Amino acid sequence: MNIQKNQEYIVEIIDNGYEGEGIAKINNFTIFIPGAIKGERVKILIVKVLSSHAFGRLLEVIEKSDERQEADCSTYKRCGGCNLRHIKYEETLKMKQNAVQSLVNKTLKNKIQVQKTVGMENPFHYRNKAQYPLGINKDGQPVIGVFANRTHEVIQMEKCLIQNAKSEEIAKFILEFIKRNNISIYNEKTGKGLFRHIVMKAGIKTNQIMCVLVINGKTIPKETLLIEELSTKFPEIKTIVKNINMKNTNVILGQENIILYGNGYIEDKLGEYTFRILPLSFYQINPIQAEKLYNLGVEMAQISKEDTVFDLYCGIGTISLFMAKYAKKVYGIEIVKEAVDAANENALLNGVDNTEFYAGDVEVVLDDLINNQGVKADIVMFDPPRKGLDKNSINNILKIKPKKIVYISCNPATLVRDLAEFEEFYDIKTIIPVDMFPWTSHCEVVAVLNLKESIDI
Repeated sequence: MNIQKNQEYIVEIIDNGYEGEGIAKINNFTIFIPGAIKGERVKILIVKVLSSHAFGRLLEVIEKSDERQEADCSTYKRCGGCNLRHIKYEETLKMKQNAVQSLVNKTLKNKIQVQKTVGMENPFHYRNKAQYPLGINKDGQPVIGVFANRTHEVIQMEKCLIQNAKSEEIAKFILEFIKRNNISIYNEKTGKGLFRHIVMKAGIKTNQIMCVLVINGKTIPKETLLIEELSTKFPEIKTIVKNINMKNTNVILGQENIILYGNGYIEDKLGEYTFRILPLSFYQINPIQAEKLYNLGVEMAQISKEDTVFDLYCGIGTISLFMAKYAKKVYGIEIVKEAVDAANENALLNGVDNTEFYAGDVEVVLDDLINNQGVKADIVMFDPPRKGLDKNSINNILKIKPKKIVYISCNPATLVRDLAEFEEFYDIKTIIPVDMFPWTSHCEVVAVLNLKESIDI
């Protein structure tokens, strides 16, 4: 059958893909259909045809899955924030487990059974960081919200069920101030206008809030009044920072921060530790699940007081401090200098004195530690960006052959690709997905590898 764009078909959904999309076959030709669920019979419209597969738009669900539910968000179909709200939560956890298992089966020699996804007891309002773009609606009025899926059109925010509710309330208050005082909104096409983004960070355990005002300029009209109104109405706000971003770029935050109120940071607690969070430093978006993830990683690492640990891509030192309690020494490496400064402050703040943090590219610093300084690790922990590990770092880790590797990943595809590089020398003992981003297809995974007994160190 020749699949044509703009043709309608009735198909059976045989599986769900990595992004949660439905998968159907027409004469063995694969069709991907967002919004469809395995087991359903649906009517679709073909919207794009490629040589190996096509994409369809869901027109009608003829036979509904028992796992389907009504989406509880008015902007769900247009917003790119969530893509699984039409599926019951427990089923989304199974889908994530299956997606990781599929990658394991395709890539690894050891077809290890992926464990059940660690879910969230209350999978709502979990995000501690919100980035709200500002735009102009069709009536010429300033609006705040989220970018429409795969575009830079701003969808007006109504009520988001994954963002922190207080952060949303504060962002809406700032929008009203902008409108009341006729402050201009940045236009991506012209590069004109002042207000670009409002970034909110919240301490989930401490209830402290940071407000970052991202502007295309140096000053905000009636700036003093805005600070006074915000700090008076919202005592949760512990700091307000003005971020200068005058570049024609999609990057949200510029490099210059000016503290308008407070100390320029907030604090939150993970486990027994207190962490300082700054405007530019990375901190896990979902601290409730991050605590579970880190505890899993530390528990499975089985660290002892004789062990030296490398923590690669350490951020502000969150998991470094979790491990330091059990280890002889922890070396953390992170490319963002501000994050390393925060990691040192966090160690001091928590009375931890057996950590050492390095600012720089992991590939370069790790190479220097191992090959020039002669430092070896008994355990290596890493939590890299989505692109995964570089070849040089993998080779250096294999050179020192730590007895155990703990790999935390926000991208199961690159995780499994990298695990394959270690299989010759390591047994992959455990793979556990953790649902850090409920109602989305994103999945965090922790994997533990043990050096094979037959390998000489």
